Amino acid sequence: MAFNTQRLQFAGHSGATLAARLDLPNGQLRAYALFAHCFTCSKDLAAARRIAVELAREGVAVLRFDFTGLGSSEGEFASTNFSSNVADLLSAVDYLRNHYQAPSLLIGHSLGGAAVLAVAKDVPEVRAVATIGAPADAAHVLKNFGASLKDIEESGEAEVGLAGRKFLVKKQFVDDARAQRISDAVAALKKPLLILHSPLDQTVGIENATDIFLAAKHPKSFVSLDRADHLLTKPEDATFAARVISGWLTHYLTADTPQGTAPVEHVRVTETGEGKFQNAVQAGRHRLFADEPESAGGLDSGASPYDFLSIALGACTSMTLRIYAEHKKLTLGRITVDVSLAKIHARDCEECTEPERGSGAKIDRFERVISVEGEVSDELRAKIIEIAAKCPVHRTLETVAKVATVVRPEGESMLRQL
Repeated sequence: MAFNTQRLQFAGHSGATLAARLDLPNGQLRAYALFAHCFTCSKDLAAARRIAVELAREGVAVLRFDFTGLGSSEGEFASTNFSSNVADLLSAVDYLRNHYQAPSLLIGHSLGGAAVLAVAKDVPEVRAVATIGAPADAAHVLKNFGASLKDIEESGEAEVGLAGRKFLVKKQFVDDARAQRISDAVAALKKPLLILHSPLDQTVGIENATDIFLAAKHPKSFVSLDRADHLLTKPEDATFAARVISGWLTHYLTADTPQGTAPVEHVRVTETGEGKFQNAVQAGRHRLFADEPESAGGLDSGASPYDFLSIALGACTSMTLRIYAEHKKLTLGRITVDVSLAKIHARDCEECTEPERGSGAKIDRFERVISVEGEVSDELRAKIIEIAAKCPVHRTLETVAKVATVVRPEGESMLRQL
């Protein structure tokens, strides 16, 4: 689940009710995206969830749904084909257009990638298209049918084993797949295209990415998924793909409302529901994740709370030194600040006063190492230490801060405590 996930339903091409999830960002909405899953997969594939989470982080809402006869959607899979998948996609576009906003981005995984390439020309609001492990030809999926393909052609239908499950496939599916001309759709796309594919993909070979790339007109981009498998089963591979898509898409959303035009004046931290500890952080216009490392039961998708505390000290130190250098017309090379945090006994604290050392308690001790490019004289070294101590975060950490806490029901206006 992303920042805010809504369970939705809408009518597909045949009137069957299709199950969907809309992953909404926690904050300013920039655009909507539509995700098409792989052949015989579902909207709940781990890769689809991670991509939705990453895009929501960038302010993009993602609708992912189960095609007719798959996942939680109604309908008979045996009566579907590639053309019906395209029709389901258009139904999803219409649902978004009528109830929210038409999608600016289409994302397709495997055969879903071929489907979004085929449908993009019919959605004028789409600004960009991204595919993951997509075949250059819809008929490529027939290679997975093995000996069953002959049975289908001779008998009109047959059961096909796919991903450990049995599916009834009719000859109309085969005929429809062979009739598609994805390369023609790619050549006529006239929209920015991002192609992600693994050179180790054993289901849809890397040559498909080459064919799609050569057929497409600029702007077009190809990114190798390196060691990933077809389904992006490793979390790090799915996360990498998601971040590439979100970073690439940002370039084509520049005309949209900037992220956080009406930013919160405070910092907002909200559980995402992904993993045990992951939280979405909105600071003004900016979004990021807070999490714990895997060793602590988290997903390691973001900095830990204490990491953020160290980040605050390090960033404030660097900024304070830069302000001082510019004010004094002082030539100061690029600054790097390393911050580490440890709990130590007060008696071992060299910076503590005598009363503090005698308390016997443990304290939090930040160690800050400031590196500056170029020559640093003894005089400059002393001045850097002096100015670093004037960093506002440094002063906050060394004084006693007060925290006022209010509990309120969701939906009430924020109560500000001064």
